Amino acid sequence: MEKIIFSNQLFAIIVRKDFHQENVTFFTDGSELLELGYISYSAGHLITPHRHPLRQRKIHGTQEVLFVKSGKIRVDFYSEENVKTGSIIISKGDCIILLSGGHGFEFLEPSIMIEVKNGPYESDKDKIRFQPD
Repeated sequence: MEKIIFSNQLFAIIVRKDFHQENVTFFTDGSELLELGYISYSAGHLITPHRHPLRQRKIHGTQEVLFVKSGKIRVDFYSEENVKTGSIIISKGDCIILLSGGHGFEFLEPSIMIEVKNGPYESDKDKIRFQPD
């Protein structure tokens, strides 16, 4: 697990394809809009059947989780002032949760990602496009 931090701000957490830990591990601290966890149990383990009751939550912002099914992608990170702060490569089997700041992508190989974000998502209201400095 890698934390991407710039100027003391957590931009992202990456869970690499070779990460493994028994039981349940949460990578986010509970203060984020999305919670990212990892679950690993042996055959025969049971999780008690359950459901999640309706609860009203107050959400400000959008966060997203990307699962790379195939390929290789460079993720560029940007400050709130649209200044590039760094880059990292993610590839097949990796998972990244984007928590703050801006981001852009360059597909270094033909790639497939699965994206999960809080919604409902309206791209015209939930995305500010910019030209990086």
